[in-house]
Order: sequence, then C-alpha cells, then structure tokens
Amino acid sequence: MSPRDRIMETASRLFYTQGYNNTGINQLIKEAKVAKASFYEYFPSKEDLLVEYLKAAAEQTNRLLKTAVEKAATPREKVLAVFDHLMQRSRQTQYNGCNFLNILAEIPLNNKEVKTLVRSQKDHIRSLFSQILGRGKKDRLADELYLLFDAALSTSKVYEDSWPIEASKRLAAQLM
Repeated sequence: MSPRDRIMETASRLFYTQGYNNTGINQLIKEAKVAKASFYEYFPSKEDLLVEYLKAAAEQTNRLLKTAVEKAATPREKVLAVFDHLMQRSRQTQYNGCNFLNILAEIPLNNKEVKTLVRSQKDHIRSLFSQILGRGKKDRLADELYLLFDAALSTSKVYEDSWPIEASKRLAAQLM
C-alpha cells in the first residue's frame, strides 16, 4: 500500500472512531507508518486530508448504496434496500453513526468547503430516492424517505441500537 493510501486508510479509521478534532497529525503519521515529509507531501494540512476523507467516504457510500439498490427489483424493494444497507452498517463492530454528520458537528460554522461536501453527500441520497421513485410528483415522497433515512442514522447512534432503523424502514414501507 502506498504512503498516501496508508494515510487515507488511517485517517478514515481514526476520524470515524475518535473524531476529527481528537485525531492529531502526529498520531496519523505514527499509525500510518509514514514520514512527516510524506504526510505533508500528500496533504499540506489536516483539513486537506479531511476533504479527501469526505470525498472518499462519499464515493464508497454511494457505491454501496447503488449496489444495494440494483439488487432489488421494484421501487418499493429498492427503497427498503437502502434501509437494509443502513441496518447492515449499524451492525458493524465500530459503528459510530454517519461520518458526514459526525464531521459536521466538529467543524467551525464558517467552514464552507466541508459543509458543501457534506450537503452534497446528503443531496446524493435525496436524489437516490428521487431516482428510485421517478421524478415529478414523487419528489415530496423522496424527501420524506430521505428524512426517515437521516433520522435513522442519527438516532441509531444516540441509542446505540438498530430499533430507529427498523422503525424508519417500517414507516418507509407504509409510505410506499
């Protein structure tokens, strides 16, 4: 694995499990087993690394959601597959909720670049529901499904349990 990949892998793990603000550059360098010069060659600042982390997390999330949706046949099954994917993620040993919302809670209010990346990811999920349902009259339903999805993400973290995801999935099934 290249030094850049080791840095990204380490940052992804640490930002997700212990938070952005609690992760220091020296810890990243040590755990990624790279030289300080190598770190700064790839990432001039910790915030540059954060931006790359969010972009990589978005790509991975979007790919996994697309795969989950493609396995289902009907729009109803596709919507429920999105919630099933969320359920699978919540059962991971190191589940810590939504990495995008976690980062958003840690950054200063004036950090427009990070806010834009988080909003873009959230918009992608809203669009996914719209694509599943078809455009037009269904946009309101897509927004409602998105809100259930995002509520399930944050509430499952608060309670450290999957019941919010199960409840959101049941409500989504009723809406469909």
